[in-house]
Amino acid sequence: MGAKESLPSDGPAPEMHHYYSKFMRECPSGQLSLHEFKKLLGLQGLDPQGDLYIKRVFDIFDLNQDGFIDFLEFIAAINLVIRGKIDQKLKWYFKLYDADGNGCIDKKELLSIFTAIQAINGQTSMSAEEFTNMIFQKIDVNNDGELTLEEFINGVERDEDLMELITKSFDLSNVLKVIQSGRRHSI
Repeated sequence: MGAKESLPSDGPAPEMHHYYSKFMRECPSGQLSLHEFKKLLGLQGLDPQGDLYIKRVFDIFDLNQDGFIDFLEFIAAINLVIRGKIDQKLKWYFKLYDADGNGCIDKKELLSIFTAIQAINGQTSMSAEEFTNMIFQKIDVNNDGELTLEEFINGVERDEDLMELITKSFDLSNVLKVIQSGRRHSI
């Protein structure tokens, strides 16, 4: 039993080491640029809408806004995607939609980000317009054409179907799978 006790807590150490070696293999400088981020995920040559979305995701992961994702920012992003509680994820989604950063999402912002996501994930069961109208119809309680963070989180948490739709539509675990498998283009 003594050997077990001498080990540090069953924390994420081996997992962190695994991500660190992958990160450093993909990005020896320790600074992941937007171009390298797209290359890592195999997302070059997207249409302008898809490019816009990837840039938004990159900017949100780039916590200190220096134009690069370093290892700590990378781990924070992975932790959110894997272990984040639902309200943390909803806050993250809100930040993703709120393109102008004014603290509210309007229909135009939601429409543009959902169109971009469809460009990457392929078609979904409804058009971007239908999706946007449905979201606003369900959760814009004061009908002002804007969603605050509070309206967004409360609205989505109250509606299981909406929660599932948003979680599926904006699921980043496929991005994570690519990172974990360390996608390499055939030589």
